[in-house]
Amino acid sequence: MSKSISTAALSPSAAADAHILSDDALFRKVAWRIIPFLFLCYVVSFLDRINIGFAQLQMKHDLGFSDAMYGLGAAVFYVGYVLFEVPSNLLLAKFGARRTFTRIMLLWGAASVGMMFVATPGHFYLLRFLLGVFEAGFFPGIVLYLTYWFPAGRRAAVMSVFFAGVAVAGVFGGLVSGWIMRDMAGVMGLYGWQWMFALEGAPAVLLGLLALRLLVDAPRDARWLTQAEQERLVALCSGTNGATRQHDPRGLLDALRNPRIYLFAFIYFSLTCASLTLSFWMPLMIRDFGITDVMSVSLYTVVPNAVGAVGLIFIARHSDRAGERRKHFACCTIGGGIALAALTLHPPSLPLMLAILSLAATLIFAALPIFWAVPASHLPGNSAAAGIAFISSIGITSGIVSPWVIGQIRTATGSMDLAVHLLSLLLFASGAALMFGLRGEADSSR
Repeated sequence: MSKSISTAALSPSAAADAHILSDDALFRKVAWRIIPFLFLCYVVSFLDRINIGFAQLQMKHDLGFSDAMYGLGAAVFYVGYVLFEVPSNLLLAKFGARRTFTRIMLLWGAASVGMMFVATPGHFYLLRFLLGVFEAGFFPGIVLYLTYWFPAGRRAAVMSVFFAGVAVAGVFGGLVSGWIMRDMAGVMGLYGWQWMFALEGAPAVLLGLLALRLLVDAPRDARWLTQAEQERLVALCSGTNGATRQHDPRGLLDALRNPRIYLFAFIYFSLTCASLTLSFWMPLMIRDFGITDVMSVSLYTVVPNAVGAVGLIFIARHSDRAGERRKHFACCTIGGGIALAALTLHPPSLPLMLAILSLAATLIFAALPIFWAVPASHLPGNSAAAGIAFISSIGITSGIVSPWVIGQIRTATGSMDLAVHLLSLLLFASGAALMFGLRGEADSSR
């Protein structure tokens, strides 16, 4: 759709080419308007979720927490997250993204700052639970919101930006968290990890207030689009289960009756077991290699996260250009599983270990946007909101299971080798499930 091109006077093939060119310009306009802000919000959300991995380098010693106790505290976050994820996404479909994202960010920011006051295991468990309750719905809300603006054939590239945010949060956390914990320790009588929670949680509150001004609920509400652009965008997205804001109470029941939901949930569960392990336990893996300085540990985590951020964008864009999901996903999960298993061989040098971690991070993180480009194309419009949230909430139970199991294994054996082998098997299974579970079906809509 372009005011400067009249497709009526062109041949059918030329008109199609003109539409492709003008559609590219339209989606660039949309992307530059909504993606940078949502990306920043997602980076902050993930940083507030994983900074506990850096905090453990001091917090366990200062408060006398064991590995098992700390793993349980990490898992409690996901209990609250799972319980409130579907309701939150249904509220987004009913009340709109602007108010929903504002509520989520204000509350999780307050809970994240509140982590600085943890003094007992009970405080730790309660605040981690509340953080999960308040943040629930943010990520599946983004997935649903993007279906309003981008058709399925463009979603892997768009989603890759957000999963690059996972890696960026790791990079930023590595650069900033270690510095805060080391250099702010003792300021005003507070531990370094207390300052880290305070300084890294506060931006979420500010972003929540900005969301009221910067976000709109759907293309029809976007004053920065012309009416013709709005209509073109709705037409392109509505054919792929996007751009719908209908709140249908039957949507949850329809989603629960769809067998694909459970296939997708298992795949996401397996994938997030591995990705969360990288995010949460990477600082400890590096410390176990003999790096004892907290700042050095933080800086070394930058390498795998930075490589992973760049690599996942290239892989996801290649998947979009090829219009193929299953083989790309299988290659990422199987390759990521092999890379994780290689870590149990205990590489003889730090550079080699960082190279293997970087390969694992690239492939595992790249599998995430490729996966999330698939479900919306297989869900009827009235069940998309509930279906996406249900897949995410069931899948993210990995955050309950994985940290607790790894904490128990590490406490019992003093090593993560057994846990890493289990994660590798889950990655293999997730690749096979998507590869063969959707055999004969279209990978994406264009």
